Amino acid sequence: MANNLPTEKKILAISMLSEGSSIRSIERVTQVHRDTIMRLGVRVGHECARIHNSTMRNIASTDIEIDEIWGFIGKKRKQAKAWDFQECLGDAWVFIALDPNTQLIPSFHVGQRTIVHARHFLNDLASRLKDRIQLSSDSLAAYSDTVGEVFKSEVDYAQIVKTYSVTNLNKNASSRYSPAEVVSVRKASVCGLPDLNKAGTSRVEKQNHTLRMHCRRLTRLTNAFSKKWENFNAAVALNFAYYNFCKIHGAIRCTPAMQAGIEKSQWTVAELVERCGE
Repeated sequence: MANNLPTEKKILAISMLSEGSSIRSIERVTQVHRDTIMRLGVRVGHECARIHNSTMRNIASTDIEIDEIWGFIGKKRKQAKAWDFQECLGDAWVFIALDPNTQLIPSFHVGQRTIVHARHFLNDLASRLKDRIQLSSDSLAAYSDTVGEVFKSEVDYAQIVKTYSVTNLNKNASSRYSPAEVVSVRKASVCGLPDLNKAGTSRVEKQNHTLRMHCRRLTRLTNAFSKKWENFNAAVALNFAYYNFCKIHGAIRCTPAMQAGIEKSQWTVAELVERCGE
């Protein structure tokens, strides 16, 4: 059982998971069976979600960028049968909110790229913010239909509308490994009075790259993927807890949680593991 592991083995395993190592590579380094590592990662990931939920409150952000990143569970959508979706197999999307000033991720949600899940994500984001914000997103229709509903009149919302070339445009995210060429970009005001000069999604898009590098289940062109929705959720929650509380961001030279005034000091992985009850 993972509970019987020495603390130093737990810290090493969680450190490697947080830095993008695969389960089998961690098994080879730590000499701990992969099933034990998996159970440890799921438990710690669930506790990281709890820590995130309790600490990310009353956030004093003024600007938020939101985006989605594609992944899959068990099998890609084109290979999934009708009954697979009942078991949460197939495509999965991670909705991410980023404060570009502090680099903090105050909210995330794993779901489908639909209006239902967009609404859930935006409701969660709104519940964590202290003041009115300027919100920037891509042109996903689900945002246009839900931002006004969730934030009412308390938001200045702009969309970044990109026009792509026809090359690779009709391919879905599961089969396109390089982005389609962007032909033009325009900024559109949707709600309130956003400053279009400040509107953008470049930083949250860079965060997508960071997530793929640090969360093995989201790394492109590998056989590292989750077989269960529960495991995928836990891996994403672990990554964001590590990013917010443990990882020094090069641009701000501290952790995002420190920059946002949530924590006074950087957490070590040992402290994260301890706070997760391990």
